[in-house]
Amino acid sequence: MPRLKIYVGTVYGGALDVAEQISPLFEQAGYEVAVIEQPTLADLVDDRPDLALFCLSTTGSGDFPGDFVAFVRALKETPPTLNGLRYGLIALGDSSYGDTFCGSGRALDEILADLGAQRLGERLEIDAMETFMADDAALPWAEAWIAEQGLGA
Repeated sequence: MPRLKIYVGTVYGGALDVAEQISPLFEQAGYEVAVIEQPTLADLVDDRPDLALFCLSTTGSGDFPGDFVAFVRALKETPPTLNGLRYGLIALGDSSYGDTFCGSGRALDEILADLGAQRLGERLEIDAMETFMADDAALPWAEAWIAEQGLGA
């Protein structure tokens, strides 16, 4: 059974809620799913999944959530080769912050691409100014993403 790891970075729990809400969709598509809060580099590199999904909020002026900072620091300080890693990305933000909207998701996307990882499909950016419940946007995106990537069992 292929494995999916959902790496979560959250401030108030919204990104974790999204990860937990979409997990069953991937299980129905035939994946063994693990939701990882406070991920470490080893969670990605030492036990690489068949597919990765990053689900993270943006805090402050486009910053990574506190529980995700060590992971990003490790990616930058000890950059692994991520060739062959296929991933998706869900970024949560607030467009009232202007240029820093979904800043952590956009920054992570760039870091992963620089390390050789391949994003499948488009990054989902959920705007708290437009979507009260983030899973209202994430669930249809995940369903479409699974179908578009041919990830079903």
